[in-house]
Amino acid sequence: MGRRRKKIVENLTVHGIADKGMAVARDEEGMVYFVKDAVPGDVIDLLVLRKKKGFKTGIVEKFRSMSPHRVEAFCKHFELCGGCKWQHLSYENQLKFKQENVVSAISRIGKIDSTLVQPIIGSTTIKYYRNKLEYSFSQKRWLTKAEIDSDQTDLQKPALGFHAPGSFDKVIDIDECHLQDIFSDEIRNWTRNYAIEQNLSYFNIKENHGFFRNLMIRNTTLGEWMVNIIVGEDSQEKIINYCTQLSTEFPQITSIFYTINTKQNDSIYDLKVESFKGPGYIKEQLGELVFQIGPKSFFQTNSLQTAILYNKIVEFADLKGSENVYDLYTGTGSIALYMAKYCRRVVGIETVPEAVIDANKNKELNNIENAEFVVGDVKDILGQRFIQKHGSPDLLVTDPPRAGMHKDVIETLLNLNVPKIIYVSCNPATQARDIQLLAAKYLTEKIQPIDMFPHTSHVESIALLKLKS
Repeated sequence: MGRRRKKIVENLTVHGIADKGMAVARDEEGMVYFVKDAVPGDVIDLLVLRKKKGFKTGIVEKFRSMSPHRVEAFCKHFELCGGCKWQHLSYENQLKFKQENVVSAISRIGKIDSTLVQPIIGSTTIKYYRNKLEYSFSQKRWLTKAEIDSDQTDLQKPALGFHAPGSFDKVIDIDECHLQDIFSDEIRNWTRNYAIEQNLSYFNIKENHGFFRNLMIRNTTLGEWMVNIIVGEDSQEKIINYCTQLSTEFPQITSIFYTINTKQNDSIYDLKVESFKGPGYIKEQLGELVFQIGPKSFFQTNSLQTAILYNKIVEFADLKGSENVYDLYTGTGSIALYMAKYCRRVVGIETVPEAVIDANKNKELNNIENAEFVVGDVKDILGQRFIQKHGSPDLLVTDPPRAGMHKDVIETLLNLNVPKIIYVSCNPATQARDIQLLAAKYLTEKIQPIDMFPHTSHVESIALLKLKS
């Protein structure tokens, strides 16, 4: 058989951004193309790699002209790392295209008037805004094409950093990252040097062996720091030596933990986390509230924007102090606790028991008496029996995972006739889908996009829905 001819689509203008750093283009016939390594405003010839129903994906074969919106990426690892895909697009235009994505989802999927979408709230800090990063160790360092094509022989060194996009076993060796305060760089790079000096092995995920496996670093706006070192071997001497040296080198670290993980996957939520130093948590402040964050705690990863997000939820809620509020998918209860002082009572529902434990700890820490947290799956426990026990809600706040709300939850909400719903989402498409389903009984009053993660395609969206009269 002969070789398949390359399919080239010429003279495409890129007009938008999509998930996973892909850009979007459309030809004269209306066919949608998802493009790697392009930005809105580029005019390109596209090499088609895959065809699917309704769209095609490809890579740039040739740039005919470069976008005026391009800027120079500030991170040396930009071309390899998949963390900040839109560094080469000006922040002003990142916000513009995120706004367009929300508008498109609401009008196209939600069938809602796009003028209800308020102007996006950008982040005042576009570097060092994350309060949590997780690094991986690997015996196999990701090699660039230039390295592979070179005459170098000593290439296969271990790495500490982030997984290369689409690669579960190879890691890009990172020596600088602009997502978290630079103290995170110091801890990570010191750990790399320590491993080399002590001749400690890096994890081999295919063969499931090696000492150093993952490194989690968290920090707060109060200046507190947490390190959890995850290892693949139960070697107490090696663990204690590392933690001792880490504490000596960086006495400003508030809490140090270690976790032994010999499983096939990296999740630590079913494992025991041992405390080596500190109180077992770090503290974060949002508004007047202080939160204790443990190594397994769920917490928004951009603290500064989270305060803005929660203030906007409170504004949308327009509470008078007498209301009964439900908070679905409450996590560690941060939204519920933030709203508690504005209402008579708030009840949070969360499926993860450990998250509810954290929520109750933070409730006690802040001397909040009008909040209650219930363990259970929203789709299973939200119903008439729940309402008989906890009272009929005047306001319901829902902040579901990216997949949106289960169809049974939608059906329950339509039967409950809650006067007001605030829908918080990290996925405008599934939010729009659910709003369209709720439109049988609810009118959408306004939608507020908020940028929580600069240089990524992610955008948070708050929608205010009111029961039709």
